[in-house]
Amino acid sequence: MYLHCLVLSLAFGRVSAAGTCCYKSIMENLKLTDDNFQMKSIRPVYDSKTPTDVYVDLFVTSITDVNEKAQSISTQVIFEALWNNEFIEWKQEDFCQTSKISLKKDTIWIPDIVIAESIKTEFANVENPYVKMNSDGSVYMYETLTLSSACKMDLINFPFDVQTCNLTIHSPMHSSDELTLNPWSDSLFLTSSSQNAFQTQGEWELLSINTSISHVSSLGYYEDQLIYKITLKRRPLLYVITFISPVFCFLVLDLASYFIDAGGGEKLSFKVTLLLSMSVLLLILNDKLPSTANEVPWIGVYCSLIFILIGISILETILVNFLMARGEQILRSQAPIDSTSAVTDAVMNSDENPAERRCLYWTRAARIVDIIAVILYIITIMVFLPIMYYAWFMASVT
Repeated sequence: MYLHCLVLSLAFGRVSAAGTCCYKSIMENLKLTDDNFQMKSIRPVYDSKTPTDVYVDLFVTSITDVNEKAQSISTQVIFEALWNNEFIEWKQEDFCQTSKISLKKDTIWIPDIVIAESIKTEFANVENPYVKMNSDGSVYMYETLTLSSACKMDLINFPFDVQTCNLTIHSPMHSSDELTLNPWSDSLFLTSSSQNAFQTQGEWELLSINTSISHVSSLGYYEDQLIYKITLKRRPLLYVITFISPVFCFLVLDLASYFIDAGGGEKLSFKVTLLLSMSVLLLILNDKLPSTANEVPWIGVYCSLIFILIGISILETILVNFLMARGEQILRSQAPIDSTSAVTDAVMNSDENPAERRCLYWTRAARIVDIIAVILYIITIMVFLPIMYYAWFMASVT
């Protein structure tokens, strides 16, 4: 009889202990299983004058796209938030030392936090339906987001530029007296963690993530704003290969074309081909850069000035050809002989007749114009390239 009672008491004791060890018992104790309006809809404080402190972390794990023309950036970020719920608390020893449980978001109050610069926000895979709740009342939320946001870019040093994009987190419905936003981790931890978790090796490199807090007046009350300043650096190798180096080669080829004999049409056709090639590169560059930029990027100045130099050299070639053709025309009008041999004879026997002297005059004028153009071209390049180097590279370093 005693043995039977002992077995029954142990059995009922085991059942009771098992009941207190399950999540359901904690949910029932906190009254989270019913349709609890207070838990779902009311800010979790007993005194309405007490603000809810929300601690936020934002990690950048990848940069999928930077659209300079649309002034937008697409990133994948990890968003973490922690706040205290005064309605939730239990003793761990009453529930088998259970310190935390997971529950769905729609069962408790969640702070309304948004990103001000967001153009489009999506969940990376699916929305995480759960939050983590601790025995001391703290609630932890974790989300992985695919974020497209507006970013005002300064492209004057493109492609050697460093861009800073802001992600401003705020609550549109709660004032600073109701909800305060605070950074959970410091900037150094955010930067190192984001760089370690970075999943792409594309055009952009993540330099730093800095945080700051501001209080902004909105609709007659002040609200907290937590600003994440993300600094990115462009890897310029692709643009050096596809834009800067070809344009520089065009400049060198145009300078070398001064040594082509101006008597035929090869020199002029060669320069026109260079100009058309430059036009193609400028069209590609125009599709890349925004048309509403306040300042012209240095790469635009670089390409445009070289385009102008090639255009001026074409005009100089046309002038030289005109002067030489004028001399040949004068000599041809005096005697119906081969023009090339006539010019050569005119140079060797310049004192034979006035027509040959006039032909020699036009030929010498053409050569003088050609030499002056080469000298001015070289001086312009020697002045232009160092100025471009200082304005482009040194300014971007500082």
